[in-house]
Amino acid sequence: MDPAVLPPSSDGFRPHRVVVLALDGLLPFEAGIPHRIFGGPRDARGRRLYEVLTCSVRPPGPVETDADFTLHVPHGPEALATADTVVVPASYELGPVYERGELTPELRAALALIRPGTRLASICTGVYVLAAAGRLDGRPATTHWADAERLQRLFPQVRVDPDVLFIDDGDILTSAGVAAGIDLCLHIVRRDHGTAVANDVARRTVVPPHRDGGQAQYIERPVPDPQQASTTRARAWALQRLHEPIQLRDMAAREAMSVRTFTRRFREEAGVSPGQWLTRQRVERARHLLESTDRSVDQVARDCGFGTAQSMRQHLQAALGVTPTAYRRTFRTGGGSGTPAGPPTASPASPAAPAPAVVRT
Repeated sequence: MDPAVLPPSSDGFRPHRVVVLALDGLLPFEAGIPHRIFGGPRDARGRRLYEVLTCSVRPPGPVETDADFTLHVPHGPEALATADTVVVPASYELGPVYERGELTPELRAALALIRPGTRLASICTGVYVLAAAGRLDGRPATTHWADAERLQRLFPQVRVDPDVLFIDDGDILTSAGVAAGIDLCLHIVRRDHGTAVANDVARRTVVPPHRDGGQAQYIERPVPDPQQASTTRARAWALQRLHEPIQLRDMAAREAMSVRTFTRRFREEAGVSPGQWLTRQRVERARHLLESTDRSVDQVARDCGFGTAQSMRQHLQAALGVTPTAYRRTFRTGGGSGTPAGPPTASPASPAAPAPAVVRT
């Protein structure tokens, strides 16, 4: 099958090409995540915003998985040369990559085909491939918490964060395992085309529309114990009142808990403090309103509970690396393009950008 990139249409539209690199020992679930998430978004004319291909380091043919079946991969490594984004999912048979941090000759040759400037992403142990290729030297990265210590020991030049769901470092993104791959891919869609498009994909996939990259991988109580009170009602109550001042004691009162008990239980269930959670919900609300309404920045700030435009500007700058006006300009005018004009998060190449780290949106 020919992986050649089709020329843009008469109006300049071309879907953003995502190439998934399938290695032996592949985890089928994680290999399917990019297809499921990027295969859904469409523009107002019904055109797919992404094109997803799967390739191997060998000519087209079977690739072993960790299950009792193989996958027939239709493209060879030459597809990597056509990618706008390359995703490396997890594999349990990375061999010298996992054991010694060394690329095999065929994997090195395949990775050499990737064009400069191509966005790279990994899911779970796929990060070992990027690290062994030297792409993560001096940069932050994450993987499944059970592999983080080994990753750091094998690649001491990588700044490994074992606690987060994913890290967006501009042109390279890494995630923890399994469901965190969904969070990462949704984050990329949100970064490319805004919250409305990402939320639509999440609804169709029947997953939460947003989990913050900085959320802990392991939450002590992800499912509330039915024998104990939870903080679910308080969160639902707060989401209906983001435009109002919300005090911690008011949230605790909804669950008939002391502030101390509520705060502890909230962190156990959500992985963040109530204050951090509220700020993130307000940022998400602001993003939605900036994309979908013509309300002034001042009005959006009031409707999201930030109070002033300056306060909202500071929070969006900290979370996304851009101002409200720049965010609106990106997603009110460029959301229909297949290949994004540029991410709303600050580029690490920009001298004015803050040091890239975990995306906290």
